[in-house]
Amino acid sequence: MNQPHASEPADDAPLVIDVRGLTKSFGGTKVVDDVDMQVAEGEIYGFLGPNGSGKTTTIRLLCGLLTPDAGTGTCLGHDILTESARIKREVGYMTQRFSLYEDLSIRENLHFVASIYGLKRPRKIVQETLEKLNLENRAHQLAGTLSGGWKQRLALAAAIMHGPKLLLLDEPTAGVDPKARREFWDEIHRLADSGLTVLVSTHYMDEAERCHKICYLAYGKLLARGTVHDVIAQSGLATWHVSGTSQRRINRLAHDLAGRGGVDMVAPFGTTLHVSGANDNALDAAVAPWRGEDGLNWRKVEPTLEDVFIHMMQGASDNFG
Repeated sequence: MNQPHASEPADDAPLVIDVRGLTKSFGGTKVVDDVDMQVAEGEIYGFLGPNGSGKTTTIRLLCGLLTPDAGTGTCLGHDILTESARIKREVGYMTQRFSLYEDLSIRENLHFVASIYGLKRPRKIVQETLEKLNLENRAHQLAGTLSGGWKQRLALAAAIMHGPKLLLLDEPTAGVDPKARREFWDEIHRLADSGLTVLVSTHYMDEAERCHKICYLAYGKLLARGTVHDVIAQSGLATWHVSGTSQRRINRLAHDLAGRGGVDMVAPFGTTLHVSGANDNALDAAVAPWRGEDGLNWRKVEPTLEDVFIHMMQGASDNFG
């Protein structure tokens, strides 16, 4: 939680998304199961969960890109059941896979996208988009020769050039280096500051921490939502941080504690451990025999979002089983 954040949306910001009871099944399996969600204008809302948890399907339902089997609500003031065509015109969508033409230049790709949207004064809009995303110096470079980070920047440019009010990002930084990821998120925060609402699915905990709010989905069920601080607090997870001078000693301690009553999770981090449990008293009792040992330093800490994420995964029931 040490990343810089954009300013929070105002408390009285209008709701861009307000849906209740969203449900969707494929092949007899409930992929989204009775989900309620509200997202305010200018909010960056993160979706976390294991693969197959329904993140992408939920995002598409929220924005009228899929029709729910049950549920009601609005997106951008339009009914998700009866006005999906109007919603789609006001949404930008960036998929995980690069989907533009690799044998066209950056500028040519953006002109092609502008023609699809039927934008007026496309030359002016393309030029403004190139400048906004710092792509002007590479405008004539073929998309296929770009690095992952620059392809990502081009894909973002294509997703926002028609002036959407809502931006959907599906695992947008998969396979991108840390510097490019940081620059991408800086750009997302600038867009949110201008009033754009962003829905993003991610597996990266540092990215989740840069969202204004997050939700955790597991096999179609919404298990937690709120700010990162809220979600960590709601988990009820207690955590000990254990450090030692000997890697061998830490490895042995991890082995001794794993599966012990009161210990739900042991996660090694080099010469340290995170030892967590859902019951604070039971956890304290479980680790008590080792607390006085020489060479080990114990301190209670707030669980990380990753601790909570893994804890929730362990407790979720697979809907494909």
